[in-house]
Amino acid sequence: MKHLQFNLISFWCIIAIALYSYPSMALTQQGSLSQCAVDTNCIFVEWSFSNVKEAHKKLVEIARNLPRTKTIDQTDKYWHGVVRSLIFRFPDDLEILQVPTKGIIQIRSSSRVGISDLGVNKKRIDNLYSKLEKN
Repeated sequence: MKHLQFNLISFWCIIAIALYSYPSMALTQQGSLSQCAVDTNCIFVEWSFSNVKEAHKKLVEIARNLPRTKTIDQTDKYWHGVVRSLIFRFPDDLEILQVPTKGIIQIRSSSRVGISDLGVNKKRIDNLYSKLEKN
C-alpha cells in the first residue's frame, strides 16, 4: 500500500511540474527556432511571406486569440504562448518567430507532456495558416 501511495505522489508531482513550468525560448545560436526533438508531439514549419512583419503581426494576433492561450513572452520578432487542452489542461508551447533577413516566419508547436499529441499540434498550425489566409 505504501508503495502505491509513493508511486501516486511521484506521478502527481511530475504532472504538476510539467503543467506549471515554463521552458525558456527555444532559439538556437543562429537566431531561429529549435527543430522538434520528437516528431510525434511537435511540429515545426517555415513559411515565406513578401511582408514578413505584417504576416507576423497577424499570426500573433490569431495565436493570442486561440482558446485557452496565455502569452508567456513577446518581443517585436518573437511570440511564445502556452495553449492548454480542453479537459486535462495539458500545456502545449506555441512559438512564432519572424526572420526578416530570410523572409520567413517559423512556427513551432510542441506538447510538454507525453510522446504523442494525437495530431493536435499539426491541427493548430493548420488552423493558424487557414485563419491567416482569410485575413
